[in-house]
Amino acid sequence: QVPLVESGGGSVQAGGSLRLSCTASGYSDSRYCKGWFRQVPGKEREGVAVISEIGNSNYADSVKGRFTISQDNTKNTLYLQMNSLKPEDTAMYYCAARRRGVGDGCSLWSSIYNFWGQGTQVTVSS
Repeated sequence: QVPLVESGGGSVQAGGSLRLSCTASGYSDSRYCKGWFRQVPGKEREGVAVISEIGNSNYADSVKGRFTISQDNTKNTLYLQMNSLKPEDTAMYYCAARRRGVGDGCSLWSSIYNFWGQGTQVTVSS
């Protein structure tokens, strides 16, 4: 099992910012998709933002213009910069990874990702 470890969650007021980090020790696929997903109790896990090894990214409509996914391959670390946070962004945030096939894009569907972290809680108060 490849360990993915998230950090950076916390509590913030609406309009504030947080930056999540995910270290992927031991994950070494040369062609991959990595991403951030979130889940609130009673709801399905939803894709927030994903990125490939060549930097192609994809965002959920609800976070476009507010969140930015990035990566530092020298540190094997994935980031999610979250600005203009809203109470509806409150959720457990997970990072995930999967091997990307030749010609495949990176989907926001959580079911196709097979490596997951334990999650970090983000709470946005109004």
